[in-house]
Amino acid sequence: MNTLNTQHSKPNAPVDYLLHLADNALILGQRNAEWCGHGPILEEDIALSNNSLDLIGQARMLYQHAASLQGAGATEDTLAYFRDVPDFKNYTLCELPHTPLMSATAQGDRDFAMTMARNFLYSSLMVLVWDQLQNSKDTQLAAIAAKSLKEVRYHLRHSRDWLVRLGDGTDESHAKAQSAIDQLLPYTQEFWASSPHEAAALANGTGVDLAALQKDWNQIVQDALQEATLQRPADGGFVPTGKQGLHSEHLGFVLAEMQSLARTHPQATW
Repeated sequence: MNTLNTQHSKPNAPVDYLLHLADNALILGQRNAEWCGHGPILEEDIALSNNSLDLIGQARMLYQHAASLQGAGATEDTLAYFRDVPDFKNYTLCELPHTPLMSATAQGDRDFAMTMARNFLYSSLMVLVWDQLQNSKDTQLAAIAAKSLKEVRYHLRHSRDWLVRLGDGTDESHAKAQSAIDQLLPYTQEFWASSPHEAAALANGTGVDLAALQKDWNQIVQDALQEATLQRPADGGFVPTGKQGLHSEHLGFVLAEMQSLARTHPQATW
């Protein structure tokens, strides 16, 4: 059998699908990096920094793969630093600040309960997604999934432990954890609203059937909320559209800070 033909017969994931996965990891990694030097205790400062590095590492691998498929001079850097808000395909959940919206319990610009709740909701999904993507027909994506799965299992354990500790803790920590879940859980409806690039990836055997994962995700979330003595808010309301390029007002501020150096010195090298 001709080796070259064999390689060409293997499908690759759509570039937009890879960008969706990469953007999720990059933006949440950037958000968690905002805790660097501000963690409530030294151990958590380091843990969140490591979580951030894991996510940015995942984003790098995915951007490199996407750039190789896209061609036209694309690199991991151009995809991360020289795209604008409508080009990003991350979940809206990932771009929210640490004290989003109208949290009555939040003080300052970083709320630890909000960060842990977001990391828990996202990693509860990604532990299922990466597990399934190990079987992707895109062999490079499958290899990225295998590596990422090991990391996200730790992220899930870490954030779940904190969610339970806060929810089943003092009256104040319980109130903060409940407020975080009340505000963030509605954003997870976007997980189950299929986008064109997700549908294309599923159709060619390189993506994941998210609808098939919803039952397992619900069980992971429900078990944790029950152990944390937290109430799950009712589903419904507006379904965010970040993965289709329609974002909240917060992403622009994230990109402005993250991309400022690269855009100011576009030809700079280390």
